[in-house]
Amino acid sequence: MRNYKKEYANYHAKPAQKKRRASRNAARSTLSKGGTNLKGKDVAHRNGNPMDNKRSNLGVQNPSRNRSFSRTRTAGKRNRRA
Repeated sequence: MRNYKKEYANYHAKPAQKKRRASRNAARSTLSKGGTNLKGKDVAHRNGNPMDNKRSNLGVQNPSRNRSFSRTRTAGKRNRRA
């Protein structure tokens, strides 16, 4: 069984991860307030950096495409075009 409490304590509760999550939420809010329809879509950071919320770095993708690329050990995109 998965231990969610331990998972939260070891990863999701870390200050750096909280800042990344807040930045992802802010990116979604930015696009939504700009009039973009996000229903059923993901906000994608083109350079893979969730802290970079410049409008030129944000895009809208289907969840299946945004979550499907291979990652390296450091969680970076393996295929930069994906």
